[in-house]
Amino acid sequence: MGKRRFKKLGESSFFGEHLYDRAVPAGHPLRQMDRVIDWEPFAERLLSLYRGGGGQVGRPPYDPAVMLKMFLLCSLYGMSHRRVEEYVNDSLSAKCFLGLAVDEPAPDHTTLSVFKNRIVEQGGEQFMVEILGEMIRQAVERGIEFGSVQVVDSTHTKADVNTKKDHHRQKKDGKGPRDGSARWGVKHTRKQRTVKGEVVKVPYSFYGFKMHLCLNALSEMITSLLVTHGAANDGKQFPRLVQRDQVQGLPIEVYSADRGYDHGDNHYLLETMGLKSAILLNDYRTQKKDPNKGVWIALRQSDAYKQGKKERYKVERKFGEAKQWHSLARCRYVGWKGYMIQAYMTALAVNLKRMVKLLTGTPFRGQAPASA
Repeated sequence: MGKRRFKKLGESSFFGEHLYDRAVPAGHPLRQMDRVIDWEPFAERLLSLYRGGGGQVGRPPYDPAVMLKMFLLCSLYGMSHRRVEEYVNDSLSAKCFLGLAVDEPAPDHTTLSVFKNRIVEQGGEQFMVEILGEMIRQAVERGIEFGSVQVVDSTHTKADVNTKKDHHRQKKDGKGPRDGSARWGVKHTRKQRTVKGEVVKVPYSFYGFKMHLCLNALSEMITSLLVTHGAANDGKQFPRLVQRDQVQGLPIEVYSADRGYDHGDNHYLLETMGLKSAILLNDYRTQKKDPNKGVWIALRQSDAYKQGKKERYKVERKFGEAKQWHSLARCRYVGWKGYMIQAYMTALAVNLKRMVKLLTGTPFRGQAPASA
């Protein structure tokens, strides 16, 4: 490992460590988050983003662990880069979390944007896959128990686009869309009453992206994820999620998912891997006149299927948490790569909250600080 050269921070100065011990309670959520994770391995994985592999070229940059924490604050409190800079400068607990002295300014919003662009341009999704994997590894190391059931599902996020204005602008100026990597997708149907008073189901369309993930039912931590445009088929993402899960070394036996994942290839994949399927079956599997339907009837009656079905509500609850408290309902950035960063940072944030709850017994209060 080569020599590093990062900006020296002042937490251990008179205006840092000693003052924080008196002013920021040991039970503060951000202090607990700092304790339940060893941040050094995360910094190691991000070193290659810097020229010279450790800030050897140019002015000393911030340690990548500090920048990662800044992004986690953005996701934890649903803040923009500008707003999180203001928040850190006004908050003793946030400065303590970052390792700044009381009188030391936070990394500014442009520095955050540069760091995001480095991940996008130099590392891409593989960096975020490794960082999520490192968090799961540390959770296991600290004694958090992971169960045998994984729940797979997706949620949608609207692009940062006013679609009506964007369409009008394209027709008027002949320019391309504001976010060309987003797509129209249909997530579900809604009941709607017609002018004649009839209740009909209409598709709910959105313009944006999807976040696909695996959630461990026992720990309720996100173990793997990937992002796609809004029109992507959910079932076709299933094999990639399972493959990413397998490198974690978790005691996985069963995969549960909704009917959108009921593809023959997905059932076969789990069978070849020695895993059990709890993918909800479409009715045609068991109601058709086919001598082979007995296989599907047996699957529906199996203990693994019933167990997986019972755990499905947990992933919906996790999506609700991400959208209500962590601004996942709308894209923070333009483009697939920007949304990829947002999705992974959201997953890291909710996982970190869960680790604090499991290791300390203290729930993280999702509300943004009053000054936000």
